[in-house]
Amino acid sequence: MNELPEAEQERTPVPSFLRQAARRRPLSDNAEHCELCGVQIAPAHQHLLDHRKREIACSCDGCAVLFCGQPGAHYLRIPRRIRALSDFQMPNLQWESLMIPINLAFFYYNTAEGRMMAMYPSPAGAIESSLSLESWTEIATEHPSLQTMEPDVETFLVNRVGTSPEYYIVPIDECFHLVGLIRLHWRGLSGGAEVWKHIHEFFASLKVRSSEVRESHASQQPEHTHA
Repeated sequence: MNELPEAEQERTPVPSFLRQAARRRPLSDNAEHCELCGVQIAPAHQHLLDHRKREIACSCDGCAVLFCGQPGAHYLRIPRRIRALSDFQMPNLQWESLMIPINLAFFYYNTAEGRMMAMYPSPAGAIESSLSLESWTEIATEHPSLQTMEPDVETFLVNRVGTSPEYYIVPIDECFHLVGLIRLHWRGLSGGAEVWKHIHEFFASLKVRSSEVRESHASQQPEHTHA
């Protein structure tokens, strides 16, 4: 089984908004409240991204409507859709060209920096990996589904641990949840049985909640192109 790197192997400091978002998923049954107006909200609620500060806020439906969707809005609404790329194929050489040190990573377009970001989880949190523009452009060109991701709030999540690779387009808060699970449950050098159990359960949950997208049915005129 693929091992995640130790904390001292970090190459880039963990962005503060990643640490903040990874902690945000509740670990108890305590009631949550909208961080904008204070009203109590259900466990399944809206998440908003402050794209200037790179921070995520839990929100009620009303505040999500009020603070999102207008030109120059302070927040971006994080979508809830989860798409399983069922027939996505990535040869080993193509994956290796991305220079990700482990077989678990996510990618998203950062509008503030004007580039694609590659992140992978570690016991210390999410770590940024250098991403070759040429390599990503080749992959995005071959897979139109990747060109439909919403900037900042949707990610391409890759799980190549084990024998059956999995590829998803997911809301960015799902990736933060995965980062938080690994930080919370990692033990020793290889992580221990408990953390891998949580990782497998995480991807099993994604599969159940996802809709299937096949490359042959992908739109040839994507909404967003960030190659």
